Amino acid sequence: PARTAAPQAELVAETNIAAQDLVILSGPMRRAKHLVTTPLIQCLTLHQFDDCVPHLAELLHACVHDGASIGFVLPFSPDDAKGFWLKRIRPSLASGKRVVMIARIDQKLAGTVQLNCDLMPNQDHRADVSKLLVHPAFRRRGIARLLMAELERQAILRNRTLLVLDTRTGDAAEPLYGSLGYETAGIVPGFARDPFAEKFDATTYMFKHLQPDHS
Repeated sequence: PARTAAPQAELVAETNIAAQDLVILSGPMRRAKHLVTTPLIQCLTLHQFDDCVPHLAELLHACVHDGASIGFVLPFSPDDAKGFWLKRIRPSLASGKRVVMIARIDQKLAGTVQLNCDLMPNQDHRADVSKLLVHPAFRRRGIARLLMAELERQAILRNRTLLVLDTRTGDAAEPLYGSLGYETAGIVPGFARDPFAEKFDATTYMFKHLQPDHS
């Protein structure tokens, strides 16, 4: 039978958070548990994304300069970071082919991740996990897990039941993904240049099959 997209109304996260608990941005949010300061996870509309670009740029800039292997090498300026969000990400968000999620703590942007559905017609059952970033100041609080949980929920709502990602082999993200049920498809030696040094690091490709929620 033909696959049908989820109704737009179903793509909006349900929330029981009181109005006074919302942080800066309005819209769908989710409350995390068991943290001293509770993150709010949100899928950005295009307007909210535009407002958030300076904060997203600062987050990306901080992660690259902290050594994250996410496609960039030094020198990497704040303007370079801003240009990435505006030139590479905004168009696909505007077309509805990408979902950008953020995590906020105490009115500060703590992390982000993207669900990229801009794939070839024969791959409309899957999506790519892209740019899972947590600010160095907010790590070890479970934020990456919360972002990934929302990303998987958004994928299921869009009938994307296979997720694919890549991460630098040996990075802390690799066992994190493994603990979330992602399996290793293979390792490509010398795949990407290190952001600081003249060397090339291996990349691990991983995948996860999602189970649609029929409740």
